[in-house]
Amino acid sequence: MTAIGHDGGQGGRRDGAGGGAGNGPGRTITTDVPARLDRLPWSRWHWMIVIGLGTVWILDGLEVTVVGNIASRLSEPGSGLPITDAQVTGMAAALYVAGACTGALFFGWLTDRYGRKKLFLITLGVYLAATALTAISFSAWWFFLFRFLTGFGIGGEYAAINSAIDELIPSKYRGRVDLVINGSFWLGAMGGSLLSVLMLNTNFFALNVGWRLTFALGVVLGLVILLVRRNVPESPRWMFIHGRAEGAEELVAAAERRIEDETGRRLPEPDQAITIRTRKSTGFIEIARTLFRAYPRRAFLGLALFIGQAFLYNAITFGFGSILVKFFGVPSGDTGYYFTVIAFGNFLGPLLLSRLFDTVGRQPMISGTYILSGVLLFITAWMFGNGWLNATTMTACWCVVLFFASAGASSAYLTVSEVFPMETRALAIAFFYAIGTAAGGISGPLIFSELTASGVVADTALAFSIGASLMVAAGLVAVFLAIPAERRLLEDIAEPLSARAAATSASATGPTGG
Repeated sequence: MTAIGHDGGQGGRRDGAGGGAGNGPGRTITTDVPARLDRLPWSRWHWMIVIGLGTVWILDGLEVTVVGNIASRLSEPGSGLPITDAQVTGMAAALYVAGACTGALFFGWLTDRYGRKKLFLITLGVYLAATALTAISFSAWWFFLFRFLTGFGIGGEYAAINSAIDELIPSKYRGRVDLVINGSFWLGAMGGSLLSVLMLNTNFFALNVGWRLTFALGVVLGLVILLVRRNVPESPRWMFIHGRAEGAEELVAAAERRIEDETGRRLPEPDQAITIRTRKSTGFIEIARTLFRAYPRRAFLGLALFIGQAFLYNAITFGFGSILVKFFGVPSGDTGYYFTVIAFGNFLGPLLLSRLFDTVGRQPMISGTYILSGVLLFITAWMFGNGWLNATTMTACWCVVLFFASAGASSAYLTVSEVFPMETRALAIAFFYAIGTAAGGISGPLIFSELTASGVVADTALAFSIGASLMVAAGLVAVFLAIPAERRLLEDIAEPLSARAAATSASATGPTGG
């Protein structure tokens, strides 16, 4: 139930679904919507959310992997695109990440202002258009431009999707769901690897056709996801904070009826409520003040986690195909087989370890996965530098490293999504993703492409060691700063700004306040 008071708390209060008095900014609302969402058992309703929203990471994995695997083919004479291998793994990769950072900030702001649902439809549309235009690239500048715009759409997805997922999934499942969804990136990577093997086979497709069809198939997958996503609801938490209490009440009530019909049991009564003051939007200054003045330790944690994982993943995965070709003599058309194995190891990490983030706890699991993956990467760099690895054993080492690193990287998104106030959530995700990815994801591919292009083993081993160092450092930060957010209501982890505003209003108006 939702209770609504007029501005300043004067004029009484009304119980029920909300009504016109609550549909606007500046109202004081007492609602049990968060507690009602949190006590829901797992159901088909939750599966619809996971499938509709989580599948975007498959697209991202497909994009990143395809470009890495077709880099050598694009640079071959007759590909139809005058571009070098280093430009694909360096400049194009950096522009994709730059687009993702820009898109995350732009769409993150719009997501907090206009809602999760509108934006996760728009961002997917941007991705579809840009990917389709990438497929018809005829020059390097065209390819660069639409790689940037593809990243722009994907970056917006990160902010809109992560915020919506965490606000709709009950706390006892939040960690595992978030990790598995973010880890599904590697299902896309597996698909991209196998797809590139087929599309780069000149027995089936011409040299200048196969890589174009690869991008076109990404568009087809995106269209399927768009059809499913249309049924995913808006976040009720966003709705009641933005003055749409009636809509939030109706949405949650419909989900409750659906789940009760599905299970044949009455749901327990919610055990707590929250009083908030509705608002239209939250300004950048207030968000920045909240992140860095009210929660400086959490902000530093978010930066450390994102920088560590972004450098490792963006620097290494964009150039893995080139490493296999240059150092181990693997034909460019066969690199997809190796990367499929690596991608499978990446997906297994979040899949098998995710439950422990909700049971063992956030702090030991986040710090443990970061530190262990960094140490294992140091060992891999040492073995590679000494010439003890071949294509098969190198792939095996990467599977072990990334089994743990993938779970840790996914937990970075979970962390920044759940440890800041609701009004800042989408932009907080966007900010930390953008800053961390810009530090590791833009500079990483540029540096790494130069190191691998040299053909010197020691240079590549150095790049691995840099990534390992940042992962270990981030893990050590998590040892001291990670928040025990497992199985806790989002509003208990970080009090909404609108709840503080309501408390301030009540204090100012005295006992008659709303």
